[in-house]
Amino acid sequence: MRPPASPLLPAPLRDVRLDVPPSLSGPSAAAMGASGGSPLLPERLRLPVCFLGVFVCYFYYGILQESITRGKYGEGAKQEKFKYALSLVFIQCVINAIFARLVIQFFDAIRVDRTQNWLYAACSLSYLGAMVSSNSALQFVNYPTQVLGKSCKPIPVMLLGVTVLRKKYPLAKYLCVLLIVTGVALFMYKPKKGGDGEDDHIFGYGELLLLLSLTLDGLTGVSQDHMRAHYQTGSNHMMLNVNLWSTLFLGAGILFTGELWEFLSFAERYPSILYNILLFGLTSALGQSFIFMTVVYFGPLTCSIITTTRKFFTILASVILFANPISMMQWVGTILVFMGLGLDAKFGKGSKKTTH
Repeated sequence: MRPPASPLLPAPLRDVRLDVPPSLSGPSAAAMGASGGSPLLPERLRLPVCFLGVFVCYFYYGILQESITRGKYGEGAKQEKFKYALSLVFIQCVINAIFARLVIQFFDAIRVDRTQNWLYAACSLSYLGAMVSSNSALQFVNYPTQVLGKSCKPIPVMLLGVTVLRKKYPLAKYLCVLLIVTGVALFMYKPKKGGDGEDDHIFGYGELLLLLSLTLDGLTGVSQDHMRAHYQTGSNHMMLNVNLWSTLFLGAGILFTGELWEFLSFAERYPSILYNILLFGLTSALGQSFIFMTVVYFGPLTCSIITTTRKFFTILASVILFANPISMMQWVGTILVFMGLGLDAKFGKGSKKTTH
Protein backbone atom coordinates (compact mmCIF):
# COMPACT_ATOMS: atom_id res chain seq x y z
CA MET A 1 0.00 0.00 0.00
CA ARG A 2 1.50 3.27 -1.03
CA PRO A 3 1.61 6.07 1.51
CA PRO A 4 -0.51 9.18 1.37
CA ALA A 5 -2.29 10.93 -1.42
CA SER A 6 -4.60 13.46 -3.10
CA PRO A 7 -5.66 17.13 -3.11
CA LEU A 8 -5.71 19.12 0.01
CA LEU A 9 -8.44 20.25 1.53
CA PRO A 10 -7.49 22.03 3.58
CA ALA A 11 -8.80 22.68 5.37
CA PRO A 12 -9.98 23.97 5.95
CA LEU A 13 -9.57 24.84 8.29
CA ARG A 14 -7.72 25.08 5.89
CA ASP A 15 -8.27 26.54 2.71
CA VAL A 16 -8.56 23.84 -0.01
CA ARG A 17 -7.07 23.70 -3.45
CA LEU A 18 -8.58 21.55 -6.20
CA ASP A 19 -7.71 20.97 -9.80
CA VAL A 20 -9.77 19.16 -12.36
CA PRO A 21 -7.73 16.95 -14.69
CA PRO A 22 -8.63 17.40 -18.37
CA SER A 23 -9.64 13.75 -18.63
CA LEU A 24 -12.29 14.15 -15.95
CA SER A 25 -15.43 15.40 -17.58
CA GLY A 26 -18.99 14.38 -18.19
CA PRO A 27 -20.47 11.51 -16.26
CA SER A 28 -17.23 10.18 -14.77
CA ALA A 29 -16.29 13.55 -13.30
CA ALA A 30 -19.76 14.39 -12.14
CA ALA A 31 -19.92 11.15 -10.22
CA MET A 32 -18.18 12.81 -7.30
CA GLY A 33 -21.38 14.39 -6.20
CA ALA A 34 -24.08 13.15 -8.45
CA SER A 35 -23.20 9.52 -9.14
CA GLY A 36 -22.48 10.52 -12.67
CA GLY A 37 -25.76 11.01 -14.47
CA SER A 38 -28.22 13.67 -15.41
CA PRO A 39 -31.19 11.60 -14.20
CA LEU A 40 -29.83 11.76 -10.65
CA LEU A 41 -28.95 15.44 -10.87
CA PRO A 42 -30.90 17.36 -13.55
CA GLU A 43 -29.07 20.28 -15.09
CA ARG A 44 -31.41 22.88 -13.60
CA LEU A 45 -30.66 21.56 -10.09
CA ARG A 46 -26.87 21.44 -10.41
CA LEU A 47 -26.06 25.02 -9.42
CA PRO A 48 -28.43 25.08 -6.39
CA VAL A 49 -27.10 21.70 -5.22
CA CYS A 50 -23.46 22.75 -5.64
CA PHE A 51 -24.04 26.10 -3.94
CA LEU A 52 -25.94 24.62 -1.00
CA GLY A 53 -23.46 21.74 -0.68
CA VAL A 54 -20.40 23.99 -0.46
CA PHE A 55 -22.15 26.61 1.63
CA VAL A 56 -23.74 24.27 4.18
CA CYS A 57 -20.75 21.92 4.58
CA TYR A 58 -18.11 24.61 5.05
CA PHE A 59 -20.39 26.94 6.96
CA TYR A 60 -20.98 24.17 9.49
CA TYR A 61 -17.29 23.23 9.27
CA GLY A 62 -16.31 26.75 10.37
CA ILE A 63 -18.77 26.76 13.25
CA LEU A 64 -17.51 23.36 14.42
CA GLN A 65 -13.89 24.47 14.15
CA GLU A 66 -14.46 27.51 16.33
CA SER A 67 -16.63 25.57 18.74
CA ILE A 68 -13.95 22.87 19.18
CA THR A 69 -10.85 25.04 19.38
CA ARG A 70 -12.21 28.05 21.25
CA GLY A 71 -14.86 26.38 23.38
CA LYS A 72 -14.68 26.18 27.17
CA TYR A 73 -14.85 22.74 28.77
CA GLY A 74 -15.77 22.19 32.38
CA GLU A 75 -16.90 24.72 34.94
CA GLY A 76 -15.37 27.14 37.37
CA ALA A 77 -11.73 26.66 38.33
CA LYS A 78 -11.60 23.34 36.47
CA GLN A 79 -12.46 24.91 33.13
CA GLU A 80 -10.19 23.72 30.31
CA LYS A 81 -9.35 24.71 26.75
CA PHE A 82 -8.85 22.43 23.77
CA LYS A 83 -5.17 22.46 22.85
CA TYR A 84 -4.74 19.27 20.84
CA ALA A 85 -4.29 20.66 17.33
CA LEU A 86 -2.22 17.67 16.15
CA SER A 87 -4.87 15.17 17.21
CA LEU A 88 -7.62 17.23 15.57
CA VAL A 89 -5.78 17.39 12.24
CA PHE A 90 -4.87 13.68 12.54
CA ILE A 91 -8.54 12.70 12.69
CA GLN A 92 -9.37 15.07 9.84
CA CYS A 93 -6.63 13.54 7.65
CA VAL A 94 -7.85 10.00 8.40
CA ILE A 95 -11.39 10.91 7.34
CA ASN A 96 -10.12 12.70 4.21
CA ALA A 97 -8.00 9.69 3.24
CA ILE A 98 -10.91 7.26 3.70
CA PHE A 99 -13.19 9.50 1.68
CA ALA A 100 -10.64 9.83 -1.16
CA ARG A 101 -10.08 6.06 -1.19
CA LEU A 102 -13.81 5.44 -1.59
CA VAL A 103 -14.08 8.00 -4.39
CA ILE A 104 -11.16 6.39 -6.27
CA GLN A 105 -12.59 2.91 -5.71
CA PHE A 106 -16.01 3.72 -7.13
CA PHE A 107 -15.50 6.63 -9.53
CA ASP A 108 -11.83 7.01 -10.50
CA ALA A 109 -10.40 3.48 -10.62
CA ILE A 110 -9.23 3.78 -14.24
CA ARG A 111 -6.64 6.50 -13.62
CA VAL A 112 -3.08 5.24 -12.97
CA ASP A 113 -1.01 7.28 -10.54
CA ARG A 114 2.72 7.53 -11.39
CA THR A 115 3.66 10.29 -8.97
CA GLN A 116 6.73 9.54 -6.84
CA ASN A 117 6.08 8.92 -3.17
CA TRP A 118 8.73 11.37 -1.95
CA LEU A 119 6.82 14.20 -3.63
CA TYR A 120 3.66 13.27 -1.74
CA ALA A 121 5.67 13.09 1.49
CA ALA A 122 7.23 16.53 0.92
CA CYS A 123 3.87 18.04 0.00
CA SER A 124 2.23 16.56 3.09
CA LEU A 125 4.75 18.30 5.38
CA SER A 126 3.82 21.78 4.18
CA TYR A 127 0.14 20.77 4.06
CA LEU A 128 0.31 19.56 7.65
CA GLY A 129 2.17 22.59 8.87
CA ALA A 130 -0.42 24.90 7.30
CA MET A 131 -3.36 23.03 8.86
CA VAL A 132 -1.82 22.73 12.33
CA SER A 133 -0.72 26.38 12.33
CA SER A 134 -4.17 27.50 11.24
CA ASN A 135 -5.95 25.51 13.95
CA SER A 136 -3.42 26.53 16.61
CA ALA A 137 -3.89 30.21 15.70
CA LEU A 138 -7.46 30.01 17.00
CA GLN A 139 -6.07 29.75 20.52
CA PHE A 140 -4.79 33.33 20.14
CA VAL A 141 -7.08 35.07 17.62
CA ASN A 142 -10.81 34.97 16.97
CA TYR A 143 -12.33 33.11 14.06
CA PRO A 144 -12.99 36.14 11.81
CA THR A 145 -9.27 37.00 11.99
CA GLN A 146 -8.34 33.43 11.11
CA VAL A 147 -10.73 33.26 8.14
CA LEU A 148 -9.58 36.62 6.80
CA GLY A 149 -5.94 35.66 7.26
CA LYS A 150 -6.41 32.37 5.40
CA SER A 151 -8.20 34.24 2.62
CA CYS A 152 -4.90 35.95 1.80
CA LYS A 153 -3.49 32.85 0.13
CA PRO A 154 -3.01 34.70 -3.23
CA ILE A 155 -0.24 36.75 -1.58
CA PRO A 156 2.27 33.94 -0.74
CA VAL A 157 1.27 32.01 -3.87
CA MET A 158 2.13 35.02 -6.03
CA LEU A 159 5.33 35.83 -4.11
CA LEU A 160 6.57 32.24 -4.40
CA GLY A 161 5.49 32.13 -8.03
CA VAL A 162 7.55 35.24 -8.82
CA THR A 163 10.63 34.35 -6.73
CA VAL A 164 10.79 30.55 -7.04
CA LEU A 165 9.02 29.68 -10.30
CA ARG A 166 9.86 32.95 -12.11
CA LYS A 167 6.24 33.38 -13.16
CA LYS A 168 4.81 36.57 -14.62
CA TYR A 169 1.38 37.80 -13.56
CA PRO A 170 -0.97 40.31 -15.21
CA LEU A 171 -1.32 43.79 -13.73
CA ALA A 172 -4.85 42.90 -12.53
CA LYS A 173 -3.33 40.23 -10.28
CA TYR A 174 -1.07 42.74 -8.55
CA LEU A 175 -3.94 45.21 -8.10
CA CYS A 176 -6.13 42.50 -6.56
CA VAL A 177 -3.36 41.49 -4.16
CA LEU A 178 -2.82 45.16 -3.24
CA LEU A 179 -6.54 45.40 -2.42
CA ILE A 180 -6.28 42.29 -0.23
CA VAL A 181 -3.18 43.62 1.58
CA THR A 182 -4.90 46.96 2.22
CA GLY A 183 -7.98 45.19 3.60
CA VAL A 184 -5.89 43.00 5.90
CA ALA A 185 -3.93 46.04 7.13
CA LEU A 186 -7.18 47.81 8.03
CA PHE A 187 -8.52 44.70 9.73
CA MET A 188 -5.36 44.10 11.77
CA TYR A 189 -4.86 47.74 12.78
CA LYS A 190 -5.86 48.33 16.38
CA PRO A 191 -5.61 51.93 17.62
CA LYS A 192 -4.14 52.25 21.10
CA LYS A 193 -6.66 52.44 23.89
CA GLY A 194 -6.34 54.13 27.23
CA GLY A 195 -6.06 50.90 29.19
CA ASP A 196 -3.70 47.97 28.90
CA GLY A 197 -6.21 45.49 27.48
CA GLU A 198 -5.17 41.99 26.67
CA ASP A 199 -5.97 42.38 22.97
CA ASP A 200 -4.08 45.67 22.43
CA HIS A 201 -1.52 44.19 20.07
CA ILE A 202 -1.11 44.45 16.34
CA PHE A 203 0.90 41.31 15.67
CA GLY A 204 1.12 38.46 18.15
CA TYR A 205 1.44 34.66 18.27
CA GLY A 206 -1.86 34.06 16.49
CA GLU A 207 -0.96 36.37 13.62
CA LEU A 208 2.50 34.77 13.32
CA LEU A 209 0.87 31.33 13.11
CA LEU A 210 -1.45 32.58 10.36
CA LEU A 211 1.55 34.00 8.49
CA LEU A 212 3.32 30.64 8.82
CA SER A 213 0.19 28.86 7.62
CA LEU A 214 -0.05 31.14 4.57
CA THR A 215 3.62 30.60 3.71
CA LEU A 216 3.23 26.83 3.95
CA ASP A 217 0.07 27.06 1.82
CA GLY A 218 2.19 28.73 -0.83
CA LEU A 219 4.80 25.95 -0.67
CA THR A 220 2.04 23.37 -0.91
CA GLY A 221 0.73 25.08 -4.03
CA VAL A 222 4.22 25.04 -5.61
CA SER A 223 4.64 21.30 -4.93
CA GLN A 224 1.15 20.56 -6.28
CA ASP A 225 1.93 22.51 -9.45
CA HIS A 226 5.12 20.47 -9.87
CA MET A 227 3.25 17.17 -9.52
CA ARG A 228 0.55 18.19 -11.96
CA ALA A 229 3.08 19.50 -14.50
CA HIS A 230 5.41 16.48 -14.42
CA TYR A 231 3.13 13.57 -13.49
CA GLN A 232 -0.39 14.78 -14.37
CA THR A 233 -1.41 13.83 -10.83
CA GLY A 234 -5.17 13.55 -10.39
CA SER A 235 -7.02 15.37 -7.63
CA ASN A 236 -8.34 12.24 -5.93
CA HIS A 237 -4.95 10.49 -5.88
CA MET A 238 -3.31 13.64 -4.56
CA MET A 239 -5.89 13.91 -1.81
CA LEU A 240 -5.47 10.25 -0.85
CA ASN A 241 -1.67 10.12 -0.80
CA VAL A 242 -1.07 13.49 0.86
CA ASN A 243 -3.54 12.64 3.61
CA LEU A 244 -2.05 9.17 4.07
CA TRP A 245 1.44 10.62 4.48
CA SER A 246 0.01 13.26 6.81
CA THR A 247 -1.66 10.55 8.88
CA LEU A 248 1.67 8.73 9.12
CA PHE A 249 3.60 11.85 10.19
CA LEU A 250 0.92 13.01 12.62
CA GLY A 251 0.50 9.53 14.09
CA ALA A 252 4.22 9.47 14.90
CA GLY A 253 4.01 13.03 16.22
CA ILE A 254 1.13 12.52 18.64
CA LEU A 255 2.72 9.30 19.91
CA PHE A 256 6.17 10.85 20.35
CA THR A 257 4.90 13.98 22.10
CA GLY A 258 2.39 12.06 24.21
CA GLU A 259 -0.46 14.25 22.94
CA LEU A 260 -2.46 11.18 21.95
CA TRP A 261 -2.87 10.07 25.56
CA GLU A 262 -3.65 13.61 26.71
CA PHE A 263 -6.27 13.94 23.98
CA LEU A 264 -7.86 10.58 24.86
CA SER A 265 -7.99 11.62 28.51
CA PHE A 266 -9.58 14.94 27.50
CA ALA A 267 -12.12 13.12 25.31
CA GLU A 268 -12.93 10.79 28.19
CA ARG A 269 -13.72 13.78 30.40
CA TYR A 270 -15.73 15.52 27.66
CA PRO A 271 -17.00 12.76 25.31
CA SER A 272 -19.29 15.13 23.41
CA ILE A 273 -16.24 16.60 21.67
CA LEU A 274 -15.75 13.36 19.71
CA TYR A 275 -19.08 13.88 17.99
CA ASN A 276 -18.09 17.42 16.98
CA ILE A 277 -14.67 16.27 15.73
CA LEU A 278 -16.18 13.51 13.59
CA LEU A 279 -18.67 15.98 12.11
CA PHE A 280 -15.78 18.40 11.56
CA GLY A 281 -13.90 15.82 9.48
CA LEU A 282 -16.99 14.67 7.58
CA THR A 283 -18.07 18.20 6.62
CA SER A 284 -14.52 18.90 5.42
CA ALA A 285 -14.40 15.81 3.17
CA LEU A 286 -17.97 16.18 1.90
CA GLY A 287 -17.50 19.90 1.27
CA GLN A 288 -14.50 19.11 -0.89
CA SER A 289 -16.60 16.80 -3.05
CA PHE A 290 -19.08 19.62 -3.68
CA ILE A 291 -16.22 21.95 -4.58
CA PHE A 292 -14.96 19.36 -7.07
CA MET A 293 -18.43 18.97 -8.58
CA THR A 294 -18.80 22.76 -8.88
CA VAL A 295 -15.51 23.02 -10.76
CA VAL A 296 -16.52 20.20 -13.12
CA TYR A 297 -19.97 21.58 -13.89
CA PHE A 298 -19.39 25.35 -13.82
CA GLY A 299 -15.62 26.01 -13.75
CA PRO A 300 -13.26 27.61 -11.21
CA LEU A 301 -14.76 31.11 -11.43
CA THR A 302 -18.19 30.02 -10.18
CA CYS A 303 -16.53 27.91 -7.49
CA SER A 304 -14.40 30.85 -6.33
CA ILE A 305 -17.48 33.09 -6.10
CA ILE A 306 -19.32 30.46 -4.02
CA THR A 307 -16.43 29.81 -1.64
CA THR A 308 -15.64 33.51 -1.23
CA THR A 309 -19.30 34.22 -0.42
CA ARG A 310 -19.28 31.37 2.07
CA LYS A 311 -16.25 32.79 3.88
CA PHE A 312 -17.88 36.19 4.26
CA PHE A 313 -21.04 34.70 5.76
CA THR A 314 -18.95 32.45 8.02
CA ILE A 315 -17.34 35.58 9.47
CA LEU A 316 -20.79 37.12 9.90
CA ALA A 317 -22.06 33.98 11.66
CA SER A 318 -19.02 33.94 13.95
CA VAL A 319 -19.68 37.55 14.95
CA ILE A 320 -23.33 36.76 15.73
CA LEU A 321 -23.05 33.26 17.28
CA PHE A 322 -19.80 33.64 19.21
CA ALA A 323 -19.98 37.38 19.98
CA ASN A 324 -16.66 38.18 18.27
CA PRO A 325 -16.53 41.99 18.13
CA ILE A 326 -15.73 43.61 14.75
CA SER A 327 -15.14 47.36 14.49
CA MET A 328 -16.31 49.49 11.57
CA MET A 329 -12.74 49.74 10.26
CA GLN A 330 -12.43 45.95 10.39
CA TRP A 331 -15.65 45.56 8.42
CA VAL A 332 -14.25 47.92 5.77
CA GLY A 333 -11.05 45.82 5.69
CA THR A 334 -13.09 42.62 5.40
CA ILE A 335 -15.08 43.99 2.45
CA LEU A 336 -11.86 45.11 0.70
CA VAL A 337 -10.35 41.64 1.12
CA PHE A 338 -13.37 39.89 -0.37
CA MET A 339 -13.57 42.45 -3.17
CA GLY A 340 -9.95 41.64 -3.96
CA LEU A 341 -10.67 37.91 -3.89
CA GLY A 342 -13.69 38.31 -6.16
CA LEU A 343 -11.83 40.47 -8.68
CA ASP A 344 -8.87 38.09 -8.55
CA ALA A 345 -11.18 35.17 -9.36
CA LYS A 346 -12.58 37.04 -12.38
CA PHE A 347 -9.56 38.89 -13.76
CA GLY A 348 -6.39 37.64 -12.07
CA LYS A 349 -6.30 33.91 -12.79
CA GLY A 350 -5.28 32.25 -15.96
CA SER A 351 -5.00 28.64 -14.83
CA LYS A 352 -7.71 26.14 -14.02
CA LYS A 353 -7.41 26.26 -10.28
CA THR A 354 -9.66 27.15 -7.45
CA THR A 355 -8.98 27.65 -3.78
CA HIS A 356 -11.19 27.28 -0.83
